[in-house]
Amino acid sequence: MIMALPIPRTYSDELDDINKQINELTTALNQSVAATKPLESQMNSMQSQIQGIKNRVTSIESDMVVKKKNIDDGYKNLTTKERLFNQTVRDYYIKSYYNTPLQVFFSAGSASEITQILAYQRAKTNQDKSVITSIALTITDLEQRKVALEDEQKRLVSLKANLDQQTAKLASIVNGAKAYQQDVSGKLASLTAKQQEIMAARNGNFTFSIGSGELADEYLSSIKGFRETAPAGSFAIFSFGGYTHRNGMSQYGARGRAQAGQNYQAILSAYYPGTNLETKGDLPGDINVRGFGSMSFEDRYLLGIAEMPSTWHPEALKAQAVAARTYAYRNRDMSGGICTDEGCQVFSSSKADNSPQAWKDAVQATRGQILTKDGQPVSTQYASTHGGFINTSGWDTTDGQGGSNFIDKSYEKAGGSPWLYKSWWRKGYSNSGDTCGRSNPWLSGQELADIVNAAIALRNSGGIDTGKITPVTTSCWGGNPYSMDELRNLVANKGGISSANSVTVSQGNGITNNVTINGVSLSGLDFKRAVCLRAPGYIRIPQSDCESGWTFFNIEQR
Repeated sequence: MIMALPIPRTYSDELDDINKQINELTTALNQSVAATKPLESQMNSMQSQIQGIKNRVTSIESDMVVKKKNIDDGYKNLTTKERLFNQTVRDYYIKSYYNTPLQVFFSAGSASEITQILAYQRAKTNQDKSVITSIALTITDLEQRKVALEDEQKRLVSLKANLDQQTAKLASIVNGAKAYQQDVSGKLASLTAKQQEIMAARNGNFTFSIGSGELADEYLSSIKGFRETAPAGSFAIFSFGGYTHRNGMSQYGARGRAQAGQNYQAILSAYYPGTNLETKGDLPGDINVRGFGSMSFEDRYLLGIAEMPSTWHPEALKAQAVAARTYAYRNRDMSGGICTDEGCQVFSSSKADNSPQAWKDAVQATRGQILTKDGQPVSTQYASTHGGFINTSGWDTTDGQGGSNFIDKSYEKAGGSPWLYKSWWRKGYSNSGDTCGRSNPWLSGQELADIVNAAIALRNSGGIDTGKITPVTTSCWGGNPYSMDELRNLVANKGGISSANSVTVSQGNGITNNVTINGVSLSGLDFKRAVCLRAPGYIRIPQSDCESGWTFFNIEQR
């Protein structure tokens, strides 16, 4: 049973256009953002200034109201003073003309009276002059203030209109630029998603069923082929396990355990720890199978399960029968019926029609048996090869331990899995898949160094267009990647190397922790990401995805 994802399509013939569009859009976006930032800064500055001006205008307008009121009050007061003003001016000139000292002298009765009259006239004259001057100055001041006020009002109105107009223009430019940037970003996101789809096709997010036949071991991708055939100074990336979720039973491991003398109960206990093997008398008589309708659960559906070769050890077949029955029972209510491919577990109608006797015996010997926990059926995922370590049960070895020799101790090796330790270099998982023009999966010192330089660039990307970190083998991937020399020069001051000649790999519990090549230390995930994006041809580490998930591999040096 394989919990699988569909194999994504590849788009090799589109990579040139995609990378070209990405580069063009990225350049346009960067230029637009660079051009817009000063405009945004200018607009923000203008808006701040405008707000300050508006605050000042509000204050000035309030002051103008007070000024206008004062001016209006001044004119009202002038009306009441008009009579006094006219009378004062009249008296002043009359007295100045008629009341001369000589006239006072002849009209006065005594010297004392003359002195008093003259003193009074002088005081009155000075008072009249003061009143006249004050009123005249008031009139002048009021007129000047009125003219100044009207001028201020006109200038403020003009200034506000001009600022609002300029702000509206600038806002229109900035908003237009942002709308353009949003559109470009959307296009970039779309193209990046397609690029990720292409990368997923290379990495491979799916699992594979053994089916009814054995898996052939491709000599060149095996450690034997590498050690016997590869030229000195070569390297090869070997994955522990391939297309698998690393959960539940290893089918090759079950075979190895059975050959080592374990019965199916022990095998199931090892791969599904903490579960109970229970015989249920209330299993459904029929099950709905997608594309085939309802059929007998035990006597047809299970007989058609094509997940393990019937030539394998009977105890391994029994373990497979219980795992398949449990899975089907647990998922019996799946909409449209339980599926029949690697998305669930493979069902073959032709096998059900003429099931091999060994498989019939395994199904009959375990009839009604499922794995449960707290009375409920458990998840019984399984896959052909997990790589010696299983998420749900740990090391799949004879002593339950890891160590540098865990491959030799693994039950998958005992079971003869060709995928336990393999170098992946063909498109897909078939031994006849395309090789992108390569004759083997081995890497030269320069090619391994290029992957290291890609990892360095991805980790320290300042000034580097990471969109150009793609395979140099454009014949199968297209694009416009950096050449090896270009990438090496870009990371020369960041620890880049010219050619690999030494390698050390550190592993933990089913995880490759670190890779050190020519003194450059990388995390296992950083190296896997660089392999995914930069390795030539279809060389890859087919585990989980490029950005996360489990990473368990080794690098061999010849």
